[in-house]
Amino acid sequence: MMPLDEKDLQLLAEVLPNVSAQLRSSMANVFAAANRLAPAEAREADPMLDKNAAILTMSCHQMLRLVGNLSAVSELVQGGRFRLCNDDIIVGFCHALCERAEPLFALRGVALRFSASHESHVIAFNAPMLERALLNLLSNALKFTPEGGTVSVRVKCGERHVQLTVADTGRGIEPERLAHIFERYLDTDRLDPAPPHGLGFGLSLCRRIAQGHGGMLVAESAVGKGTTFTLSLPNARSTDLSLSDRRFDYAGGFDHVLMELSDALPSRAFLQKYLD
Repeated sequence: MMPLDEKDLQLLAEVLPNVSAQLRSSMANVFAAANRLAPAEAREADPMLDKNAAILTMSCHQMLRLVGNLSAVSELVQGGRFRLCNDDIIVGFCHALCERAEPLFALRGVALRFSASHESHVIAFNAPMLERALLNLLSNALKFTPEGGTVSVRVKCGERHVQLTVADTGRGIEPERLAHIFERYLDTDRLDPAPPHGLGFGLSLCRRIAQGHGGMLVAESAVGKGTTFTLSLPNARSTDLSLSDRRFDYAGGFDHVLMELSDALPSRAFLQKYLD
């Protein structure tokens, strides 16, 4: 499929956020109805009901992830910088996110490791946006890393940049595909090993988030040896001391980690004992 031009993307940016808002509302109703039909107490008492409800819950989270990507299309065509704040410590931020994701990786038999060059370091960044980028990169890594493999996250604080790397021991990406993984298009020949397929916007959004911070995102890969994504942020603090606007919750109140990793997790990750 041919890449979308800027005019097509602008049209998508105007239409898809409205579509996603309606879909988000409908999916919230589906999820609420599912919880009424299969409440936690009933699921705990009936393993078969729990198993079937887990599949439905997983599908709801996957649809919400898709809806979130639809709503993010406008970010792909809007330039400029994001509002950045100094109120988060980058090392602790990334470490906490990995701690939340680690049990889900363990369900797939994949180890999630975190390391940092400094115990603490403060820079200006947009926490919701950076969280989304990091979770998207973690989801990709989990998707393509077989059982027994490892995904490593490292924060390296340099003089001019802070680098966040997500490296996996998966199958790697062929050179001809690696050259195009950040292109913004609806691709029918995705890298995804199994459905549900995405819209091809995930990595483009990650790169846009990096650029919105004044940074960049690059990828390195070798077939059979894994892939490494490096997101570089300026090592700087913001001079804007104004209060931030109320943050928009792109997950619609659902758990961000579970939603973003949903397309890489087995249905058992959504059994009641794990949801609790």
